[in-house]
Amino acid sequence: MPETLLWTLYHRAEEARRPDAVLEDPLAVSVVDRIDYPFSRFGATPWRARWQALRALRFDIEVRRFLAARPGCTVVALGEGLETQFWRVDDGRVRWITVELPEVVSAVGSLLPASARRRVIAASALDFAWLDEVAGPDVMVTAQGLLMYFARDDADALITRVAEALPGGAMVFDTVPFWASKATTSGKMKTAEGYQAPPMPWGSGRGEAARVAALSPRILDVHRLRLPRADDRAFGLVAPVLQRVAPALMPQMLALRFAG
Repeated sequence: MPETLLWTLYHRAEEARRPDAVLEDPLAVSVVDRIDYPFSRFGATPWRARWQALRALRFDIEVRRFLAARPGCTVVALGEGLETQFWRVDDGRVRWITVELPEVVSAVGSLLPASARRRVIAASALDFAWLDEVAGPDVMVTAQGLLMYFARDDADALITRVAEALPGGAMVFDTVPFWASKATTSGKMKTAEGYQAPPMPWGSGRGEAARVAALSPRILDVHRLRLPRADDRAFGLVAPVLQRVAPALMPQMLALRFAG
């Protein structure tokens, strides 16, 4: 199973096990406990687990807002892997479509529960045929922890196609800063225990929101999202300041709204 799937799952679960967890994710804990894998390879870093959980929480907040405004809408989650967001935000009406590589779908197997309102399309997010499966103004596309693994031109093409195919819809995704992209592409981002992060070719900077907004006239606006605050020094004080005064140093999350 690809380690990137296990990386994010493990860190969400580690945060969820804490008594003061910022994210409730019992399914992630259950899945980790059922997988035979040396998770210690990822290292024990509480701040990293909290970061992953806060990122997931920010995505949850955006999806919940969309669901509240458009009951019975469709969410298309690109490259979900072992993400458990559907079970965290399910309002009992949402239609959920996961688009994931065939080999990942096979690896995930039955680790995640089945649902009549969730289906999986085994395809690359860059195989735009999946767009034929969704239509209408009530569609949100999410790409959590995905687009940084694409070349920037491919990511731009995906964003543009989504904006043009889903009038009145929305999209939310995240990126990594230039320094992190460079560290991964040069093989220098590695844990002490031996896990090496895969290359992330697309790095973003201060002007990324404006650049993305200019990709298509169908993109009405782009908002840069911030991590939710946590009750600790790192994510209650330091991270909020860095996101405000030095966004180029931090991963970014962008929310897009499309013209109807």
